[in-house]
Amino acid sequence: MINRNPCIANIKAGYLFPEISRRRKEFAAAHPETAEHSHRIISLGVGNTTEPVLPHINAGLVEGARKLGTVEGYSGYQDEGLQSLREKISAVFYKGKFQADEIFISDGAKCDIGRLQLLFGAGVPVAVQDPSYPVYVDGSVLAGAAGAWTGTGYQGIVYLPCTAENNYFPDLSLLPEKSLFYFCSPNNPTGATATGVQLEALVKAALEKKVLIVFDAAYSEYIRDPALPKSIFDIDGAKRCAIEVNSFSKPAGFTGVRLGWTVVPKELKYSGGESVNADWARVCGTIFNGASNIAQAGGLAALDAEGLTEIRRLCDFYLGNAALIRESLEKLGISSITGGDNSPYIWARFPGRDSWDVFTEILEKCHVVTTPGSGFGPAGQSFIRFSAFGHRADVEEACARLERLKG
Repeated sequence: MINRNPCIANIKAGYLFPEISRRRKEFAAAHPETAEHSHRIISLGVGNTTEPVLPHINAGLVEGARKLGTVEGYSGYQDEGLQSLREKISAVFYKGKFQADEIFISDGAKCDIGRLQLLFGAGVPVAVQDPSYPVYVDGSVLAGAAGAWTGTGYQGIVYLPCTAENNYFPDLSLLPEKSLFYFCSPNNPTGATATGVQLEALVKAALEKKVLIVFDAAYSEYIRDPALPKSIFDIDGAKRCAIEVNSFSKPAGFTGVRLGWTVVPKELKYSGGESVNADWARVCGTIFNGASNIAQAGGLAALDAEGLTEIRRLCDFYLGNAALIRESLEKLGISSITGGDNSPYIWARFPGRDSWDVFTEILEKCHVVTTPGSGFGPAGQSFIRFSAFGHRADVEEACARLERLKG
C-alpha cells in the first residue's frame, strides 16, 4: 500500500472542537441527569450561529433555489463566483476599491484559509498571533510548512504573543522576514480588535520585511466602534502586502449555508514579480468549482439595504448575548476580560490555572461548555473563551449557572 502523507503524522491528534465535543459527551454519559431540561448542558463554546436566517436574506436563498428549476434561471459552474456578487462585495465592503476579478467567492473563510497555503508551499516561514484560530497553524502543518508538535507548539511556526500586557497586539520586531503572517481582527479567540494605528504599523512592518499578511476579517461586522478599521485595506499600502478573507457565516447566519470571499489585489506580487492574483485564480479553477449558486443568491440579498439591516440586527443580538456573559464574569470578580464589545467572543483569564481544568470545572459545576484557551496556542493557557452564539434564554440560563463558580 502507498505511504501516508508525513505531514498528517505531524499534526497533533484531536482538533480542538471535536475534542471539546468528545469531553462533553463523556460527561453527559456519566451524568444522565443532564438529559433533563433543568440540568441540560448549555454551550458557550463553539462559534456556531444559532438564530434563523432573517426573512429578506432567507427569501434570497429561496428565490435562488426556485430559479434553478427554470430554463431561464438555471446556472452551472461559477468558479470564482457570480460577477454581480463580486461587484456588490466591492461596493458594500470596500467602497469600490477592487475590480470583480480581485474578489473570489468561496464556500467559507475557513476553506479559503486552508487552500491559500497552496500558493506558498512547504518552504515559507509561517507566523501567527498567539493565541490564534487553530486552522492557521493546523493548515500550515498539513501543507508541510511546519513540523511536529513539541508539546507547546509546532516546529517552524513563529508564535507572536498577544496578551493583556501588549494590548493583544504582537511585537512586530519578532515577525520573520519573507514570512506568511496570519492576523485576525476582531480576533478569534481573544475578542480584541486592532486599531488603525496598530494596523498601520503592521502594514509598514510587512512592507519592510516583505511579509504577506493573511487578514481574517470574518467578524468585522461586529465592530461597533466607528474608529476601528473593518478591513486591512482601510490602510494605505495594504494592497501590496495583504490578502483578506471574509465570510457571511457569522454576520448573516450562513454557517450551514457556506459562503465567503477572499480579496487578492492585483498589486500583490511574489518576490519574483509574479502575480499572486493570477495564481489564486489558477488554484481556484483547478481544485474548486465555486460556491453554491443558491448560497450566492442569498449573499446578494444580504447585501441589499434590507439585508444589511438584517445583518446588523443579527450581530446586535449576539453582541447582546456577549454583554450578558461579560457582565456575569465581572460579577465573579474576574478582572482580566477582553472582547464582547466589538466581537462575539469574551476572553477571560483564570490566573495560574490550566485551561482544561477550568473547562472541566465549569462543565461539572455549571453544566456549561466553554473553550479552553490553551487550545488556541501557548499564550492561551489559563484563559477561557466564551462564545455569544446561542439562544437568548440559554445564554441567560448559562449566566445564572456561572454564579456556582463563586467560592
